[in-house]
Amino acid sequence: MISAHVLSAPMLLIGSLLYVPAVLCAIWRAPWVELFADTRRQHVLFGTVFALFLLWLVRRDFEAGVSYHVIGLTVVTLLLDWPLAIVGALLAQIGVVLLGRQDLSAMGVNGVVLIVLPVVVTRCCAHMVERVQSRNPFVYIFCSGFFAAALAALLCVLAVLGVLWVDDLFVMPAWLEDFMGYLWLIIFPEAFINGMLVTALVVFCPEWLETFNHTRYLAAPGKDDS
Repeated sequence: MISAHVLSAPMLLIGSLLYVPAVLCAIWRAPWVELFADTRRQHVLFGTVFALFLLWLVRRDFEAGVSYHVIGLTVVTLLLDWPLAIVGALLAQIGVVLLGRQDLSAMGVNGVVLIVLPVVVTRCCAHMVERVQSRNPFVYIFCSGFFAAALAALLCVLAVLGVLWVDDLFVMPAWLEDFMGYLWLIIFPEAFINGMLVTALVVFCPEWLETFNHTRYLAAPGKDDS
């Protein structure tokens, strides 16, 4: 998470111009009829919003104006699919802003980097897994859960560093080996937490996962896909 005081006015404007259309697209594509008709979906949505809100409050703030926290949007995207994942994350982000833990003017930049980007990465990974048509649920767990969360965390870190670099606030370290070591400290917890939650959901509540093909993954061996 990036504070507004370390971002330039053009960067804040660019972030808003990118984030607002993404949110509007998510609102337009969200399955509102199915959501209002299904109490279970409503509970899952509100539960994930509250969980994200609490998760984003547990963070480490640095004097440089950036903060580190677990993103958690891989499992949310697999639970809700990308439109409701973005909408739910927006609601959690608004709650963080209302508590004064995030700057209102920086919502656009943080939304693009820490919400839209991981949601898009997870959705792309899930789509690629679906195209493979694998019958092994471990392929879904690893590729859509562990790998997607790790890749999303890596790209989010690089995006944040890129934003700071464009604003002349970040200089690449001389020892890139040490820098890569710090990246693992961010990537591994994100992959582990999201991957374990996806594993638990596949085992105990697969019907909650909107991106999980129950017919193919859980069908008895030899059954044709319906």
